[in-house]
Amino acid sequence: MSKAAALRDKDVAALQTEIKDLQKAHFGLRMQKATQQLSNMATLRVTRRDIARAKTILAQKQQEAAK
Repeated sequence: MSKAAALRDKDVAALQTEIKDLQKAHFGLRMQKATQQLSNMATLRVTRRDIARAKTILAQKQQEAAK
């Protein structure tokens, strides 16, 4: 099951929680990068894309609910 499919199974509240968790994780990674403690720079891109993926699915669900 892909990440997008797993996110589509969640409701709006769960998606919002997921986005907040991902943003906290991304912030932590950025702080590690700033203090030169981050060994794998690719994790920044992965978390940024995960946030975008979750926000896109959240917007789609909110748009469907508005119809």
